[in-house]
Amino acid sequence: MSEKIRILYYGLWVAHPVLQTAIAIAMFRRGQHRAFKFFFAYVVAQILTFAVVFPAYRYHSSSVFYLSWFSTAISVALGFKVIHEAFLDVFRPFHTLRDLGTVLFKWAGLVMLLVAGVVSVSTSSSDTVPWVQAILTAQRCVRIIQVGMVLFLLSFARYLGVSRRQHSFGIALGFGTFAVVELAVIASWAGEHLGNLSMNLINMTAYNATLLIWLGYTWAKSPARDATSTLLRPQRWEQSLSDIHHPLPADSLIPMFEGMVDRALSRTQSASVPAPENGGAAHATARATVVPMSGFGVSGLIDRMGTKR
Repeated sequence: MSEKIRILYYGLWVAHPVLQTAIAIAMFRRGQHRAFKFFFAYVVAQILTFAVVFPAYRYHSSSVFYLSWFSTAISVALGFKVIHEAFLDVFRPFHTLRDLGTVLFKWAGLVMLLVAGVVSVSTSSSDTVPWVQAILTAQRCVRIIQVGMVLFLLSFARYLGVSRRQHSFGIALGFGTFAVVELAVIASWAGEHLGNLSMNLINMTAYNATLLIWLGYTWAKSPARDATSTLLRPQRWEQSLSDIHHPLPADSLIPMFEGMVDRALSRTQSASVPAPENGGAAHATARATVVPMSGFGVSGLIDRMGTKR
């Protein structure tokens, strides 16, 4: 590594904690650390990681390997939780959709851990130890989820009333931008188109760009959600999921109507039977009373039911 490349390398690396400290201070002053707890914890963890790894890289290189991979594992776990946190903020008005997304994120985390474990066990490489391979696999899975989150927000932001200037959108945009660059760099490195130094320089430059995106969104004022527009599609999704979780009783009014009609018909039939001791006069009187009773029992009942609707 030449002297100019070394200065560039250290400059890009030292810029990380400087920008992260600015983000943490801005979040704390604006009270955003309470709304985005995991993102704030992620930023603070990155600052502490630099405070430990950078001196070890300069003065105690034998421990850098374990410290860097341990910090990478923490970063992967917090990065996954940050995306979940941004997802919850986007779906905050839709409780059922938010609960469904939480379940999906839990399953995605479980599948990610299973895939990482299987890959680490099945990969027989003398260059990479199994636990490092597991961390790499989990990191790539998280990067893919981050890219998917950005694509989802870009596609459905206007349906959900989410502005592209909101903090949750900026957090997802930063992660997604860096994830795209990192995955492309890894693919180029695996195809032997890039060396280790070039890959590290590109990654650090992309991460600094991500920190600048987060810093801009942190200092900018987040607009309120678009409450004036009628969000028909997410409301239909919300209602459909609510109906699935809490189904209404099927044909709940039909038994009541059938009972009312049966009682009315039974009254009509009992009134139409003539009394034996009254003879023909009683029979005529009964016939006279049948007409209004039968009219009230069927059509009158239906008419009243129709007016109540």
